[in-house]
Amino acid sequence: MPNFQFSRRKELLVTVPQSEKPIDFFFLLFDDEFVHLILEATNEYAEEIFCAGNISERSRITNWKPLQRSEFLIFLGLLFHTGTVKCSRLEDYWKTDPLFNLKCFSEHMSRDRFLLILRCLHFARNPGEGAPKPDDRLYKIKPVIEFFNNKMRNTYYPGKELSLDESMMLWRGRLVFRQYIKNKRHKFGIKLYMLTEPSGTVLEVEVYTGAMDSKGGKGHASKVVMKLLQHKLNSGHSVYMDNYYNSCTLARELLDNQTFCTGTLRADRKGNPKDVVATKLPKGGTKAKYSNGIMIGKWKDKRDVLYISTEFPNTMVTFTNKRAQEKVKPLPILNYNKFMSGIDRQDQMMAYYPCSRKTLRWYKKLAIRGLLGASLSKPKVKKTSVVHAHHPTKIVATNEKGETKRKRCRQCSKNKITKKTIYECDQCSEKPGLCLGQCFQVYHGDQRV
Repeated sequence: MPNFQFSRRKELLVTVPQSEKPIDFFFLLFDDEFVHLILEATNEYAEEIFCAGNISERSRITNWKPLQRSEFLIFLGLLFHTGTVKCSRLEDYWKTDPLFNLKCFSEHMSRDRFLLILRCLHFARNPGEGAPKPDDRLYKIKPVIEFFNNKMRNTYYPGKELSLDESMMLWRGRLVFRQYIKNKRHKFGIKLYMLTEPSGTVLEVEVYTGAMDSKGGKGHASKVVMKLLQHKLNSGHSVYMDNYYNSCTLARELLDNQTFCTGTLRADRKGNPKDVVATKLPKGGTKAKYSNGIMIGKWKDKRDVLYISTEFPNTMVTFTNKRAQEKVKPLPILNYNKFMSGIDRQDQMMAYYPCSRKTLRWYKKLAIRGLLGASLSKPKVKKTSVVHAHHPTKIVATNEKGETKRKRCRQCSKNKITKKTIYECDQCSEKPGLCLGQCFQVYHGDQRV
């Protein structure tokens, strides 16, 4: 078997935020450049809708005002929060009925403004009037996919083990490249090819758009694998795949690029040793053949399992199962079961916080899916102060030494504590000095009462 070492290491490729708050790690991925791209496309699309000429005076779009970064982040936070608090309709989050009454939503944004932003949400510029429609079926979502893939490459490098599989995003509407996969939780939808870590972290995404895709046609599975791995080759990675992708030809191509592969194998693949495929085995029996660094084996468990590996020999090893029973299994199968869980883990995490909603626009659902896939843990919503009209500002005045003047904290004084601060509330008429955080919020909470 070939023997080459993993030459990289698992690491963040950017500076770790000093505060180590979840929101700071989120902004490592969701940066200002991407926010600007969405704001620009959304505002432009809103103008297109407004100027379409087929809207009524009572239409929501007549109240459109340009979307700004701060408002968009609030919108995004509320959208993520719909995944933790589940209601059957979006409008239910703004109900005042005691059974609902989720003040978090109404305090931060009105229902009509939220629905209007969602209606106009866009990720790419539409072709101008009279211009031909782009040939790329993904032109509406391509900036999001490219941004995500580039950002993950430049932000994080994974460990040695990688898993590659497809995932389905539910879509029952009309779409020329809608797929059907019977073994998936969502059988109808848009097929996403994903490269992940066994932990579920998504590293690279490709969307299948049909046989006319550049990755379609003969050798489709191999093209997908090489596309997803193009930035991870020649580093000694171990890639785990199921029988949809694996073949002797692909294994040889990956070996030439110093990349191992292990996984199950279809019996009708070209190059399979016929005597291994045709042999009859007793339960627990195994047979294998080696050629040019590639091992193809067969093992009889409850049924026949055919597998391929360029990293592990066909050694039988003892392991302890979930019932604390000792069993014997081929080493390639043992490692395949251990590391081939990335897509399932990702789908599992997505199922816990589903913030996507029924829509007529497939590209919006796919974009939200992509953004959530970037999260290394469950979505975190940036906490926003309950005070909307007042914000702490640093005192401008200085003393004779040029140092910032300090004021006695008004809230600490109420509690008979002497404490001075360099912050004040510029919106209050008296400009009281207030400590950042709890003092500022409690003081203004008392003022409202």
